Amino acid sequence: MALAIMCSGGDAPGMNPAIKKFVDYALHKGQEAYLIYDGLEGLIDGKIKKATHKDVAGIVHFGGTIIRSSRSKRFFEYEYREKAYNNIKQSSIKGIIVLGGDGSFRAMQRFSSEFDINFVGIPSTIDNDIYGTEYCLGVDTCLNVIRDALDKIRDTASSFNRAFLIEVMGRDCGYLAVASAMVSGAEICIIPELEFNKEKMEAKLVKEIAEGRNYALAIISEGAKKTTEIHQWMEEKLGLETRVSILGHIQRGGNPTFYDRMMAFDFTIAAVDYLLSHNDSNKVVVFNKGEFSFIEIDDVVQNKYELPKHFIDAVNYLD
Repeated sequence: MALAIMCSGGDAPGMNPAIKKFVDYALHKGQEAYLIYDGLEGLIDGKIKKATHKDVAGIVHFGGTIIRSSRSKRFFEYEYREKAYNNIKQSSIKGIIVLGGDGSFRAMQRFSSEFDINFVGIPSTIDNDIYGTEYCLGVDTCLNVIRDALDKIRDTASSFNRAFLIEVMGRDCGYLAVASAMVSGAEICIIPELEFNKEKMEAKLVKEIAEGRNYALAIISEGAKKTTEIHQWMEEKLGLETRVSILGHIQRGGNPTFYDRMMAFDFTIAAVDYLLSHNDSNKVVVFNKGEFSFIEIDDVVQNKYELPKHFIDAVNYLD
């Protein structure tokens, strides 16, 4: 049985360990292993290569993905999906592992509804916004990058009597912002899921400033789309000179942490085993309460991820 792996959408730390484990484990199980380069675009263009151990040797410590990734407008046209399917058949591939996020799984849902595709998705996105799983590959590395940046920014904030407003990624999900605020001791956290009460926070911080506070750290999720507004508010209402730091794509890079490497291995082993034992997978492997399981792709794309209650409580506590 020939199996393949591909990346789609944004890269995430942990993809390379997953790719290595896929090749090594598939060959160990007596299967042929294929690498699909450049994501959905590569699938359309037939960038499919049979892999050996040599192709994935020494890659576990690299961030990003050695087989690269893409987003594809062409894939939304039937003729190109048909071309992609024919490329899969030509290589005699019977199962595909897809490392990706919400957009990738939506594309695969449509693909599998039209063609005889056997695939398992591995949630791989720093946003941690995939329905049905507590954890997505790459999140731990991303949070450590943010944590390191916040620790350094707080050093200079306290040295210069300044406030800092740090925008983190996460798309429309506030997971990264809340988790980072919790471990960094930020005074303010603003996320798309909750309305920010300026008046209440202003009263609290003005009182603390009068009592001796001389700096503040605010974390804002990009999905809130309020960075400029909050910057002006902090300077005008709190009276603190405020600097803005947008961390940007450094959050998607870097060496995968120990945890992300181990999770990559476990996600991938579960996905390969499932493909080898089922002929009509079309599932996503998820991780909840310390265990891996599989849910239908339709459930993943038709439902929206919600922040855990204790994350919401953590933001409300700051008020």
